[in-house]
Amino acid sequence: MSHPHPELTAPAPLQDGGLRITPLGGLGEIGRNMAVLEHRGKLLVIDCGVLFPEEHHPGVDLILPDFGPIEDRLDDIVAIVLTHGHEDHIGAVPYLLRLKNDIPLIGSQLTLALVEAKLKEHKIRPLTLGVKEGDREVLGPFDCEFVAVNHSIPDALAVFVRTGAGNVLHTGDFKMDQLPLDGRITDLRAFARLGEEGVDLFMTDSTNAHIPGFTTPEKQVVPAIERVFHKARRRIIVACFSSHVHRVQQILDAAEESGRKVAMVGRSMLRNMKIAADLGYLKVPDGVLVDLGQLTQLPDDQQVLICTGSQGEPMAALSRMANGDHKIDVGPGDTVLMASSLIPGNENAVYRVINGLTRLGANVVHKENALVHVSGHASAGELLYCYNIVRPRNVMPVHGEWRHMVANGELAVQTGVPRENVVLAEDGVVVDLVDGVARIAGAVDCGYVYVDGSLVGAADETMLKDRRILRDEGFVTIIVVRDSSTGALAAGPEIQTRGFAEGQDVFEKVLPRLRQALQEAQDNGVQDSYQLQQVIRRTVGSFVGSKLRRRPMIIPIVIDA
Repeated sequence: MSHPHPELTAPAPLQDGGLRITPLGGLGEIGRNMAVLEHRGKLLVIDCGVLFPEEHHPGVDLILPDFGPIEDRLDDIVAIVLTHGHEDHIGAVPYLLRLKNDIPLIGSQLTLALVEAKLKEHKIRPLTLGVKEGDREVLGPFDCEFVAVNHSIPDALAVFVRTGAGNVLHTGDFKMDQLPLDGRITDLRAFARLGEEGVDLFMTDSTNAHIPGFTTPEKQVVPAIERVFHKARRRIIVACFSSHVHRVQQILDAAEESGRKVAMVGRSMLRNMKIAADLGYLKVPDGVLVDLGQLTQLPDDQQVLICTGSQGEPMAALSRMANGDHKIDVGPGDTVLMASSLIPGNENAVYRVINGLTRLGANVVHKENALVHVSGHASAGELLYCYNIVRPRNVMPVHGEWRHMVANGELAVQTGVPRENVVLAEDGVVVDLVDGVARIAGAVDCGYVYVDGSLVGAADETMLKDRRILRDEGFVTIIVVRDSSTGALAAGPEIQTRGFAEGQDVFEKVLPRLRQALQEAQDNGVQDSYQLQQVIRRTVGSFVGSKLRRRPMIIPIVIDA
């Protein structure tokens, strides 16, 4: 297997007739999926998603792919192909279309409906082309055929891209559920047919590659949900992804059978489920769905709420309920059903919500104590089937952390793909397909782009480091007034602190040392206020580090009077 190397340099120009693949997100991480294919001077983008921030991203709302490598080539983009409607695949589309709003969007009916609703909030009217399985569209030098795949959202598609340099099969996110709720299975006959035609590069979902066997079918979740409804004595609160149409369908069906009414909480949940219902993907039983005001007038044992927050997102409805900061007061006898899997990195936040709800007296049912969720991604057994059916010449694992991609690559090797033809890349690492061989060609700068309130890209790692220090270590402000004519100390130093358990009097001990350091600086002819600030920062920082074992943000202020 070929690995990226930290000393990779910028790639040489693409060889005439070759195909270049540049992942700008989704490799080495769960989310932010985006790949750019280049052939004969044109670009095809596959997916454009977001990554949700973790605890070490304070104040950040979303994390986008880095559009920098293609920002000066927007006119060369022939289309953005969207494999399905999850946020980690469509969430960054508005931010790319802000740069050029007439790039065509290609996707299935539900996928386009979800992204159009998102774009409406950004006041962007996109150019769209709806496709379905079996359709074939020529987009510049890219001849794209779309294949049905099963996932945890309806209408997901794989894309087979024919080019003069070779054929690429990109699975998107998929699994091989043989008994899907909507009857739409992954089209392995199409995979076999495309394999016979020749797959020069197989870009395949890695998320569950490290899990043996086969992913549990969605239908096996139904008995667990029915048991929850049978045992619950008061309200049932269900938390799931706002785009998980299948899970919401199961909840609606269970509510109808048990004589309960359902209300949805959260703007994204209401929006997405209305879209799914209007398009016929969600079948809402008559009289089951009501608004929240109507629901709260019913007896507790007739109420079901569906909300977001299954990943412990701090501002989501479920987290606020756990904190007692929501109009829905969770209490003894309530049942909370968390119908989702844990996204890596969210574990602490999710357990914090579970603990908070349990403390309030709720019975919390989640994946660790009941079969209330199954994954939307193919496990190792399914991936082995796909490799044996497709028989690709080269493999590039995508969509997963390093451990997932390495496991996926090993599966490919087990099925006969030469180890040197398995390319393990990461975001920004450029892969060229030339003469039927895929090889790493170099790397482009490709970092995180943060959405911070109304600003995009203004926040950087330095700013986030400052925020983490403020959050974890507190800050110290030192104010010094000096005589502008003589440079002598006129007033201060005055020290103010925030975020310290120690009293203000602790810092009295540093004042003699600080006055001495300032006097020595004056005696040495230091007049520049910035240099004096540095003297103050070093002196106070040394004291706080040695005496209090803290590394706060230190803000020196020198005023000339």
